[in-house]
Amino acid sequence: MQCFLNSEDRCDGGLQSTDGMANLLLMQILGVIPARYQSSRFPGKPLADMGGKSLIERVVDQCRQSRQLADVIVATDDERIREHVSRFCRVEMTSSEHPSGTDRVAEVMERHPDYEGAINIQGDEPMIDPSVIDQVAMALEVAPMTTAATPIVREDDYENVHVNKVILNQASQAIYFSRRTIPCVRDDLNRPVGEQLKAYPFLKHLGIYGYRRDTLLQLVQWPVSALEQAEKLEQLRALDHGIPIHVSVVDYESIGVDTPEDLQRVIRELGISKTR
Repeated sequence: MQCFLNSEDRCDGGLQSTDGMANLLLMQILGVIPARYQSSRFPGKPLADMGGKSLIERVVDQCRQSRQLADVIVATDDERIREHVSRFCRVEMTSSEHPSGTDRVAEVMERHPDYEGAINIQGDEPMIDPSVIDQVAMALEVAPMTTAATPIVREDDYENVHVNKVILNQASQAIYFSRRTIPCVRDDLNRPVGEQLKAYPFLKHLGIYGYRRDTLLQLVQWPVSALEQAEKLEQLRALDHGIPIHVSVVDYESIGVDTPEDLQRVIRELGISKTR
């Protein structure tokens, strides 16, 4: 993975690095992977086979390559997932009443006071780049909440409401997240999408989050905000309450697994010849 180079040719997502690699944090960071069995489009997704390893095991493998995570825990509400994951990773049962993965991560963090921060890692991205995890973790040194984004290069992502967009200020902090394409480049409104993409560096938000402990535990106590309800994007709750979110811009194309068809696509990308 190569980080996106900005105008100063820095490959650090806005953070200084002395050796071109992510410096080890003094902060103790826990990686948490929420995993649910139920899914309308792909029931049992975390246990899906990928050439002899489950999807969730491949996510864990990627997380363990991170230089910034002190440990990794899978958080689930399903006994089948707990039994399977216990063979290769720490796993904890969490409430089945949680409305989001963030709430599940918060429950785990409440049990582990020694950790000063957490990274919420999607359990359906078996190709997650460990260096993206590191960038999001490193940014917790300068912000209470962190995430990542990547330049939009595909025309079908531009107006896709399932591809979340983000705009940043000069300090690499999120100004706003939306399912709509933002910002609106007025002078190019009537031009083809390809030309609009050349007119402005649009960013696609990646579904990975970092939180300092106190920020996470406070965030899940607040009610759903009006903007969050409108866009169905829970990170807007943080912005509504004035929490700055640092965004590391990286050159990484996430491939999430939402359907069995997505799984086969990832298997092809990884060069796995066959499943069991």
